Amino acid sequence: MRIAISGSNGQLALSLIERGALAGQVVAAVGRPTVDLALHDDASVLAAFAAVQPQVIVNAAAYTAVDRAESEPDLAFAINARGAGAVARAAVRLGVPLIHISTDYVFSGDKQVPYLEDDETGPTGVYGASKLAGEQAVLASGADTTILRTAWVYSPFGSNFVTTMLRLAGEREELTVVDDQRGNPTSALDLADAVLAVASNLLVSSAPELRGIFHAAGSGEASWADLAEAVFAASALRGGPAARVRPILTANYPTPARRPANSRLDCGKLERLHGVRLPDWRASAAVVVARLTR
Repeated sequence: MRIAISGSNGQLALSLIERGALAGQVVAAVGRPTVDLALHDDASVLAAFAAVQPQVIVNAAAYTAVDRAESEPDLAFAINARGAGAVARAAVRLGVPLIHISTDYVFSGDKQVPYLEDDETGPTGVYGASKLAGEQAVLASGADTTILRTAWVYSPFGSNFVTTMLRLAGEREELTVVDDQRGNPTSALDLADAVLAVASNLLVSSAPELRGIFHAAGSGEASWADLAEAVFAASALRGGPAARVRPILTANYPTPARRPANSRLDCGKLERLHGVRLPDWRASAAVVVARLTR
């Protein structure tokens, strides 16, 4: 299987390259300067993907600066909405399936139980609105597509919650961490494995039930404070940095963009139809921490 993934320096792209190699698959990253989705130019996007000759395209490129998006809405929509549409149209022209990565931020976070795929969307900020517009653009393109919504992604690569916690623990004895937002911490390594499985399913079957929107996140739920405590426990076992966690409320940590209080995603549909279930978040977090502290 030959996969082309946009977002060449992102957590999922780097994870997919690594996991693809372990699975004997070829994963080619397509990104800047070869193509810039902010320009959402169909010709250049098509040429960049065509050069790879993929069997499947994965669109993981995204503007993910949630707070900065509030002051840069044009750029967020250019990449997350119009850029996503350009990738989808390239997939149509090349006649290959598209896996598009989306987010829990398409929901308001007001629901009291985990979100299902067909629950009403209602983003509360620019980032979520731009990602929802991206989903709509992908679906409107007529692409042979599966959209995977995920949440709370971390990995051994780049800057994310886990790497930030470990860095700060090396500087401070105590950290304040929000405890009234709940979600499904998701290892990008596990998400990459899920993408590979879904891609394989799309190639071997044209079944319509394998297409559409699915939720793909780590098993189990946590607050940010829970995740921080698990990270520090795993780090301490390896002699790495650790800090005390002082739980606080979201109201005590104001941000330009409102975070969903409930980011939990029900991933039962992905398991039923694609046979894919991501591992428990605690085990996966320990794996990532082990890599970061060795």
